[in-house]
Amino acid sequence: MHIPIGDHPLLELAVVRAVLPTPLGGLTSSPALLASLVAGAPSPFAEGAEEREAVRQAVRALLRVGGYKPTGRGKPASEYLVGRAAELGAVPSINPAVDACNGASLASGLPISVVDAGRLVGELVVRFGAEGESYVFNASGHSIDLAGLPVLCDEVGPAANAVKDSERTKTRAETRRMLAVVWGTQALPGRAAVAGAHFADLLRLVGAEIDS
Repeated sequence: MHIPIGDHPLLELAVVRAVLPTPLGGLTSSPALLASLVAGAPSPFAEGAEEREAVRQAVRALLRVGGYKPTGRGKPASEYLVGRAAELGAVPSINPAVDACNGASLASGLPISVVDAGRLVGELVVRFGAEGESYVFNASGHSIDLAGLPVLCDEVGPAANAVKDSERTKTRAETRRMLAVVWGTQALPGRAAVAGAHFADLLRLVGAEIDS
């Protein structure tokens, strides 16, 4: 699936579409999927600390292009996962969709969005968030300022980004069809595609059908 990328000079997306065998609320993560959430779990990316730091810096540079500042609470979601894994020994399990997303993100160092495809409306595009644009990202009503941040949008508006995804399009218990977006960078050519394939492999562990 191709999603147009506006005029971002560095962005390299990988997009994965998946259909779950039953609604998400009735699925549980397999032991192999849970193992991907452990710090240092085997993955397609066998790298040391220096290489991982280079990935972290490349992702931050990707998000700075439009003027966004990827620091503090606004850092890429992938950095948050690495921190949680280092602190706890593993990223806590949520559900198979989010676990596969987190496992692939933890392995690759790239942010990955996963949304309910049934909640997306019309054509999709990735563009820079406009000044003053925002969306709610959790059930508590907290919002994120999208100005300068590469954002996945449908015909309703912004739906996901590399920091926090929209509450409007997040997966739910009834979710069957999902769309994942790997936020890669041309500074790390091909890495997004490998991360997307790893995400797909992790989802297959719970019987998902993949349409990349």
